[in-house]
Amino acid sequence: MAIAGLSILERIIDPGLGDFTPEVARYFLSFDFSPDEHARCEVLSGKAAVGTLSENEASELDEFLAANALLTVLQSKARMSVRQQTPAA
Repeated sequence: MAIAGLSILERIIDPGLGDFTPEVARYFLSFDFSPDEHARCEVLSGKAAVGTLSENEASELDEFLAANALLTVLQSKARMSVRQQTPAA
C-alpha cells in the first residue's frame, strides 16, 4: 500500500544522502514503537488479514503504517549518515 505523500517526503529527506550529524542520526535511530504499540499493530494487522477490521481500526492501522513508513525513511538516512561518518578500518 502506498502512503499518500510519502514519496514526496522521501525525495525531500533523500535517505541515500547521509548528511545527518552524528547526534541527529542517533536521535532518529532511537525512535521505535512501544511494546504496546507493536502488539496493537499486530492485532490490527491480523484483523486486516482476515477482513474483520472496523472502520476506526482501519484508520488506526493506516496511521501506524504511515508512521512506520516515515520512520523507515528517516532511519535509513540516519544509518547512511553513520556509515559515511565512520572511518574505514
